[in-house]
Amino acid sequence: MIPEPIRSLRQSGGLDIKLSSRWIQTFEGRIAWYTIISLAATGIAEVVMAFLIYKVAGKLRYMGYRSAMLGPDGLYPGYRLMILGVCGALTFLFTFYALLHKYMSYVRMLERAMRDIANGNLDQEIPVENLDEFGEIARYMNQMERHVKDLMERERESERTKNDLVTSVAHDLRTPLTSVIGYLDWVKSRPDLDEQTRQQYLDIAYRKALHLEQLTNELFGFVKMEHKEMSLHLEQLDLQKLLEQLLDEAWPSFEKNGLEAQFSCVEHGIPMEGDGNLLARLFENLLNNAVKYGKDGKIIRVAAKVVHEHVLVQVINYGYVIPKEDLEKLFQKFYRVEQSRSQNTGGTGLGLAIVHQIAVLHGGDVQVKSDLDGTVFSVWLPLQQKKERQT
Repeated sequence: MIPEPIRSLRQSGGLDIKLSSRWIQTFEGRIAWYTIISLAATGIAEVVMAFLIYKVAGKLRYMGYRSAMLGPDGLYPGYRLMILGVCGALTFLFTFYALLHKYMSYVRMLERAMRDIANGNLDQEIPVENLDEFGEIARYMNQMERHVKDLMERERESERTKNDLVTSVAHDLRTPLTSVIGYLDWVKSRPDLDEQTRQQYLDIAYRKALHLEQLTNELFGFVKMEHKEMSLHLEQLDLQKLLEQLLDEAWPSFEKNGLEAQFSCVEHGIPMEGDGNLLARLFENLLNNAVKYGKDGKIIRVAAKVVHEHVLVQVINYGYVIPKEDLEKLFQKFYRVEQSRSQNTGGTGLGLAIVHQIAVLHGGDVQVKSDLDGTVFSVWLPLQQKKERQT
């Protein structure tokens, strides 16, 4: 056992060498300690061997044994030193090797682990048995292994995302594009159509083209936000007026789907700092979502109020109850509840993902709950942005 750490050892040059149990656990300290133990064992072996040589030589001389190695005073000094030297060397090497063997086994295990990692085997955890440099290497290698696995998983997730994007784009853009081409081909192939019918089909093709443009803009907007290429253009705005304006603009959609919109605001005006265009897009997406899946409920409620230094906006519909297992996935990109696969709803599965990204970009959050009392999307936004978010 090492005694209480030696606080300081002053040498003639005035140099302070501070040793502690922590230093003993380093590679340098461990080698020094093994050397001290081996030297101590060698010293003991030398004393024992010198005593045995003295006893054996005396016994042989007493028995009358004659040899060129034996003198009147026992074994000649040259032979005695040779035996003691061989004994001391063997004792030192054996003791040092015995102490170092387990330590070097750990080093060899590290070497094998590094070779496995270099060959791509990342499914192993290297045990950290020591507090020295090799223990640090094991810890860093474990961290590196986890980091590499995380990067590989992110790469796989990115690849899956790209595949999902291609599949989603092909699925969601094909239908309106096919419709536009179909209507235009049909009009082109019927020169005998009257002007009213021709205009009717051109209007349908135009609306389909607008829907196609909307899907394309949504996809590009999401990609920009996903890659952190979109920044906030902050301004002072009245969120109450923004919500009222969006509800007025959505009125034709409400009327077409037999829905009534109700708006309530505790405060008279909600001044806040934010990106008006992005916030408009956030709440447009929530209103469009409420129209798509809240038709059966006949009412859409929008409520806003200030809570401490944040504003809470809730968009509530009373239509389809979202299953609990789907709630946690609603804000994932490309995720759509099964019913949203219908031709009537369409979409890219990015609307709610964009809602979440815009909220987070403003330092806020969005939550959802759905039961028989309605589906409630709650958006929390800070009234003032932190300086690091300003551009």
